Amino acid sequence: MAQRLLQHRDAAGKRRVIFADDDAAHFLSGVETTLELAGAAIAEGATLAAAAQARLTDETVDLAAELAAELAAGRLLPAIDHPDAARLMLAGTGLTHLGSASGRDAMHKAAAEGKQTDSMRLFLEGMEGGRPAAGETGAQPEWFYKGDGQSLVAPEAPLNAPSFALDGGEEPELAGIYLIGDDGTPFRLGVALGNEFSDHVTERHNYLWLAHSKLRQASLGAELLLGTPPADVRGTSRIVRDGTTVWEKPFLTGEDNMSHALGNLEGHHFKYAPFRRPGDVHVHFFGTATLSCADGFQTQAGDVFEIEAAPFTLPLRNPLAFAPEAAVAVRAL
Repeated sequence: MAQRLLQHRDAAGKRRVIFADDDAAHFLSGVETTLELAGAAIAEGATLAAAAQARLTDETVDLAAELAAELAAGRLLPAIDHPDAARLMLAGTGLTHLGSASGRDAMHKAAAEGKQTDSMRLFLEGMEGGRPAAGETGAQPEWFYKGDGQSLVAPEAPLNAPSFALDGGEEPELAGIYLIGDDGTPFRLGVALGNEFSDHVTERHNYLWLAHSKLRQASLGAELLLGTPPADVRGTSRIVRDGTTVWEKPFLTGEDNMSHALGNLEGHHFKYAPFRRPGDVHVHFFGTATLSCADGFQTQAGDVFEIEAAPFTLPLRNPLAFAPEAAVAVRAL
């Protein structure tokens, strides 16, 4: 079992951080959020785990019993957040996993009139150059923007598709969590389970609508896994409707199952100077190869997405909802 951080908020709204190491979990003193702890670790020149260990209290948490109950009660927050929602960016990369091109290629092939699609070409470029040697620049991946901290959803909370959405579909992924230091250095805090919720019907209509299809909410699991991300992550993604599992499939992630190295994805994201603004938090979704929409499954309001994968001990669950229609009118001043 790996070292993990969790953010907790009690019934009165008081926030605390939990550090879990193997079977032992303790509340921390002196910090209320993972962001605050990360800032302290950078200032101290320490690892995030060392900064947490220096703040351990005697107050323990039963990982098997208490955390599951706290999760169900909605008292566990996303692995990271920011008090200023505008200072948190949700973004990601696609066509990064072995086998990830098949569903996308089929989705876009009709519009390509039998020619090799842009999706397939980009995937093959990643297969060839997504793992560059040290000091070299690798192939550039697909990149997309999802929103800021307003679009970040906690475990157990609804993922709300806008009223105009044509679909609401899950994407089980690992998400890298980063804080930009005072000198502009991106620090990877760890990785979390994520649901990079998207509108695949909108994307299927025209691949140029990919940017539209990604402007949706996304959820993060409660656990921030510290240290080097695991190279081989195996999990299960399922959809539960009225208490019954109506779709389920295993998924693979981690570098061993990807066409791109994580360092290559990170390098192409943070090469842009605006993404290195001190104090900003970045949540970067690394991609997936497993989607229910690729199997022709149609989600509906009330469906519950469930994602679980070791070494994370808690599942990521979110029900699907559709937001009411909101009229928007532009006024001239």
